[in-house]
Amino acid sequence: MKRQQGFTLIEIAIVLVIIGLLLGGVLKGQELITGARVRNLISTQDGFKSAYFGFLDRYRALPGDYTAATTNITGISTAACNGGNGNGNGRIETTNNESTLVWEHLSKAGFINGTYACAAAESTATTPLNPYGMRMQLIYDNSYGLGTSVQRHNLKTGPQIPVEIIAEVDRKIDDGFPYTGGFQFSTYDAGGTAPAAAGASDCTGAAATATPWNATTGNTNCGGASTL
Repeated sequence: MKRQQGFTLIEIAIVLVIIGLLLGGVLKGQELITGARVRNLISTQDGFKSAYFGFLDRYRALPGDYTAATTNITGISTAACNGGNGNGNGRIETTNNESTLVWEHLSKAGFINGTYACAAAESTATTPLNPYGMRMQLIYDNSYGLGTSVQRHNLKTGPQIPVEIIAEVDRKIDDGFPYTGGFQFSTYDAGGTAPAAAGASDCTGAAATATPWNATTGNTNCGGASTL
């Protein structure tokens, strides 16, 4: 009797089920990884925002702008950045490197982990990094959203964040739109390549307030800012 060649329907069905399970596992694993990255970025932002408000509550002054930092905070360096004190005008600006001095004030007052020392140039020694290894920024300006809003204090995530991550962060903590709300798009480059707004390889789609993040482009260099 001639032996039957090929696979039976049952064997083919079993193989298809196995392939389906493998694909499902891969997709679920990717979903879990993305979710963890989103939570990590949100946690990082929340931690620094809490530190900012905690410092303000304790010293009745803004970190980086505090005029009596060298008197009331142990270990503040007087070698750079206006001798370690801010100018007390109520704004964390680039003047006297206050936007870098802010991290020394926060770290040496015990509000954030790590120890940072102000210098004229930003580096890993002066400024904390986001989960993607890029510098963050806490400053008073209007370099967020469309760049036409009134100036206010904001915490920038730093660049090199995949667009699908930044978009999901916005959806979870704000309104999901890059040009409105308390979390918006930022072109802050941290000394590298600035995230792109509307264009061929963009983060945000058309430059309009009603346009959501362009989360399907696969762009890996996006950034945002939380207004304070």
